[in-house]
Amino acid sequence: MPGNIRHWIGEHPRWTLVLITLVALVPFLNKPFNIDDPLFIWAARQIHAHPANPYGFDINWEGRQAPMWKITDNPPFASYYIAAASTVLGWSELALHFAFLLPAAAVTMGTFRLARYFCQSPMLAALAGLFTPAFLVSSTTVMSDVLMLALWVWAVVFWVEGADQNNLYKLLAAGCLAGLAEITKYFAVCLVPLLAAYSILLRLPLRKWAPFLLIPLASFWAYQFAMQHLYGLYPLFRTADFSFARKDDAHVPGLPFLIGLAFTGGCLAPALFLMPLLWKKWSAAFVAIGILIAGLMLLDPGLLNQYRYLQPAARAGVELQLALWAATGLSIVVLAVSELTVARDAKSVVLVLWMIGTFVFAVFLNWTVNGRSILPMAPALGMLIARRLERNSTGPFPIGKIAVCMAASAALAFYAAEADCLGAMAVRQNVRSIFAAYGQRFKQIHFQGHWGFQFYMSQSGAVPLDLKNDLLKSGDLIAIPANNTNVLLPGPGKAVLVEIYTEPGLPFLTTLNQSAGANFYASILGPLPFVFCQASPEVVAIYSLR
Repeated sequence: MPGNIRHWIGEHPRWTLVLITLVALVPFLNKPFNIDDPLFIWAARQIHAHPANPYGFDINWEGRQAPMWKITDNPPFASYYIAAASTVLGWSELALHFAFLLPAAAVTMGTFRLARYFCQSPMLAALAGLFTPAFLVSSTTVMSDVLMLALWVWAVVFWVEGADQNNLYKLLAAGCLAGLAEITKYFAVCLVPLLAAYSILLRLPLRKWAPFLLIPLASFWAYQFAMQHLYGLYPLFRTADFSFARKDDAHVPGLPFLIGLAFTGGCLAPALFLMPLLWKKWSAAFVAIGILIAGLMLLDPGLLNQYRYLQPAARAGVELQLALWAATGLSIVVLAVSELTVARDAKSVVLVLWMIGTFVFAVFLNWTVNGRSILPMAPALGMLIARRLERNSTGPFPIGKIAVCMAASAALAFYAAEADCLGAMAVRQNVRSIFAAYGQRFKQIHFQGHWGFQFYMSQSGAVPLDLKNDLLKSGDLIAIPANNTNVLLPGPGKAVLVEIYTEPGLPFLTTLNQSAGANFYASILGPLPFVFCQASPEVVAIYSLR
């Protein structure tokens, strides 16, 4: 690297991180909307028309028409952000993804600024959080996760700086950001005990910091009461009921925990590539654990029977990859807990609480394990990795070895984001192909399924099938995607298969394919966030009713 470039990076590390973040995400600006993106966009359109009533409309998301406030489990701040951005940039994929570059860059810059207080290698900490599949894949959506994380990280930054400098304005800013984070995603409620724990461990007088935590508490309950006034329910209680009602329960002892470890390891992959530097002599122990997990699954072929769409030919590959990432996830948990064996100051305890609290929520409390719920661990993991490597370095810091490991991690994270993007493009292209074939008749087509498929089908004029109210007649056409949910295939003899549309995704890796065992967004549909395999293409079948 030329000396002048190294000098510029050394003088401007924050802007270097911004440039790296943009370089990593700009290739995905035209990614089609997918998964729950439509819910946030539709709510944003409602906000344009009725700013004080974000969920006051009906949608057909689960096979029948229902009020939006019964469908969504997210607070509306991300939709307000989309609504504000769309007034300037428009509603296209390019425009909204461009708007979400800001919170992504804010996460990396905030991680760097916070890491200056927690370790001696803030650039390494920020890059380790950036080059994770959890962050790069989530940053290519327009959902609430990265926006919430940006508010979370900067709330912690201002709280730590405010406590360190006795700066009441920064504590005030932290309280306000925490309040916004809570009405972006409910998980941010955990910020209140986290920030309180940091202040208590520093033995700060209660009167100096406690009043500022009343801001997020007031913000959270004000939102609850507002929703109760508008729609007659408290969203937090409804979300909790939904989570416990649909909690992923495999009825196999230990399997949810195993899947939680695998999602943690896969979504936070730098821990795998840096394992020889992090653990040195102990790396062999995690390799042995991975082999043991693989052996146990091979001895019990029924362990993954809950995934009824998983192809038999893919099971062996899924089991081996599950073992690899579960061992990596275990190393991450051990890395967090072991931090307390070498340091028990406020910073160490807060990082451990940040990591373990997120892990417990993602694995045991959330309705399903997914990459989005693992995402908040990424900045804390980056700082723990930096602290561990600094302690392990008895001589010169191994910059070359770390650079090689981080390059491998970046390649995997980028490849996962590319796979997710191409999968979404395949869905959009299938809709375009159907529309091109049927032309004006397209508006007479009913369809099942949701996510991005529903968004583009509805945008083109097709009608989502209402399983409760629609009266179909002979000759009606129904489009049914294979790799989706909320679909009900016609019974035998009740429909004729007219045509099949297929579009391939990325070779050798998939983030969303039930037959391959991959679903970054819900472990109930796949035990891994991504799978290396030759995945089947996106398929849409057109049926004609008899």
